[in-house]
Amino acid sequence: MDTAGLIARVVVGVAFVVAGGSKLAMGAEWPAQAQSLGAPSWTIRPLPWIELILGAALVVGLGGPRVAGAALALLVAFTALLVDNLRRGRRPPCACFGAWSSAPIGWTHVARNAALAAAAAVAIAA
Repeated sequence: MDTAGLIARVVVGVAFVVAGGSKLAMGAEWPAQAQSLGAPSWTIRPLPWIELILGAALVVGLGGPRVAGAALALLVAFTALLVDNLRRGRRPPCACFGAWSSAPIGWTHVARNAALAAAAAVAIAA
């Protein structure tokens, strides 16, 4: 793996570990914020654990391009949810990084996700 691929994989992995851990640290507040964003109810409880597992696998280099592809798929889904809310004029709190991201969603959240998605694509290609 080249240096850019390694850096991209670790950056996305760390972002996912922090996101999953901070959601779990919020306790009951995280599901309520996720619901206000319009996340499908069946995804809310397992999502932090999925983020932790994917993130840890990326950081340590397990699973190769498949894990990076799964992370990219989640980032695309997250971004679609953000864009849908913004297009409807809704700006609920961003539950992306638990208590660290309680500000209302905006286009900067979409840009952040696009940057992480680009990094995931680099990790896939590496």
